[in-house]
Amino acid sequence: MDSSMDVRYKHGTDIHVVRACYEEAGADLLAIAGVDTVEILLITPTSSMHIASFNVGTRVTALTWSPRVASPTASRDWSIEVVAAAENYKLYLLTKSAEHEEHVFEFGGGINGHHGKINDMTFCGGRGEESMRYLATVSDDKTLMVWDLNPPTTGPKPTDSDDSLMEDIIIEFPQPTAYVMTFPHPLTSVNSHPTSSTELLVADCRGSIFIKDWRADPDASEQNPWHTSSTVELVEPYALASTVTGTSKRWSGSVSWRRDSFDIIGAAYGSGFALWDLSDLRGAKPSVSGTSFPEGNGQFRWSPTSPEYFAISSSSPAHGAAINVHHAGYTNASPVQFPLGPRPLYVRSFDFLACPGIPRIAAAVGRDLIIFYIGVLP
Repeated sequence: MDSSMDVRYKHGTDIHVVRACYEEAGADLLAIAGVDTVEILLITPTSSMHIASFNVGTRVTALTWSPRVASPTASRDWSIEVVAAAENYKLYLLTKSAEHEEHVFEFGGGINGHHGKINDMTFCGGRGEESMRYLATVSDDKTLMVWDLNPPTTGPKPTDSDDSLMEDIIIEFPQPTAYVMTFPHPLTSVNSHPTSSTELLVADCRGSIFIKDWRADPDASEQNPWHTSSTVELVEPYALASTVTGTSKRWSGSVSWRRDSFDIIGAAYGSGFALWDLSDLRGAKPSVSGTSFPEGNGQFRWSPTSPEYFAISSSSPAHGAAINVHHAGYTNASPVQFPLGPRPLYVRSFDFLACPGIPRIAAAVGRDLIIFYIGVLP
């Protein structure tokens, strides 16, 4: 890797989560989470600029961008909206705009929220008016929750005679409500597709991947609630076998939809990766599979701008910090490996940027955020 093309950002603590904004109006924005804060960076070809900081007060385990976003480079009335999940099982809606300073809204804790580590989340309202209303989260507690961030209010509406009293009444923003779906095993990953407002891609720690219609009737099957609204259930056989035999060392599993095609799904489990084509299913088994890091894979990500490429991070400090980039059309070929740091460093989190041009990856290695191109500049 040519270090002259890197953009490096030094954080004050270890960086635990990296999430790029895939919305066109916010394609140059990146969210990163340290020990107890979330930082928003504006990324240029040669630099990174800090534009917001949110104090969450505890370690963040997952991040996702709301469709309600516009970068300062896209609009004078720019706005930021990110949701963070924390190790205390709570959720935090983080907002800032050209007119308002940073604001943190806490929700999801207590008996109505998750009771295990929240591993992943995504907005799932499609591209319509509800795109920013529904948020899906998955957890070690074996549940998928779809949160309504704008639930309908209840209670009588004030009449004209009550108008004079309204100034003395404090109206609280309603707490989001959640629709809960249970699964037989801990959940590690959730993904939505921009063309769908009903399906979610959910992965568990044992090698099963579900396409869930979260708007389906929850009472359709009382006997098998986790199969109630599964449109498709896929299996990664090697991951399933390793968990059954006890050779899997830890809960793992990262799954992602290819953004230009609803039919193409990719996942990383253990040391292997797998691709499925929903238009040509072969008994739920992957159409393509291979090995990326023999010591163990971390996250799986498709490039949003060059969708034929996908990347996988190494999860083992024994290998050092590295990311392999694969071409979906040449999965039998060796991937291009980008070494990012020596042992015992490893990639905690990474994501593709959505900026046009040659694809770029942002990776968290210790306290460093490293942003690099996966190709050669013209």
